[in-house]
Amino acid sequence: MRKTLIYAFGNPGRQDDALGNELVEAIQLWIDDNNIQGVDCDSNYQLNIEDSELISHYDKVFFVDASMASIEDVTFTKVEPSDAKVEFSMHAVSPAFVVDLCKKMYPNSPEAYLVQIKGYQWDFMEAMTEKAHLNLQKAISLVKYKLLIDYKPITIS
Repeated sequence: MRKTLIYAFGNPGRQDDALGNELVEAIQLWIDDNNIQGVDCDSNYQLNIEDSELISHYDKVFFVDASMASIEDVTFTKVEPSDAKVEFSMHAVSPAFVVDLCKKMYPNSPEAYLVQIKGYQWDFMEAMTEKAHLNLQKAISLVKYKLLIDYKPITIS
């Protein structure tokens, strides 16, 4: 059976930076409700080089992050391995770097994608903006669709 990981990173205490974490929670509920096998969900505050070992156990990985970039609402792009410089002082590790490290160190390197969800506010509070919440709903629908391409639910409730 193919295995997929939905892996979000972001700070739930920084308003829209919680978008990835919220997506993971919603997808996990959907997976449980529909008895979908072979899909795991996880999240962290940031990506780390150790995540290369984590993703080596999967065939496909969806990295999910809130974005400050000038995107419309949600983007879905393939992650190509890259050994681009890592900024340890900023704790910045990209999905491309994690995939590249996985490819170099482990026998399995997953197919990887990045889901970016447009965010608007990054203050120290847990309240997500209304526009970000709408983008989150679009992202949840997109990830469900992508998962259903590979995984057929055993039962649907």
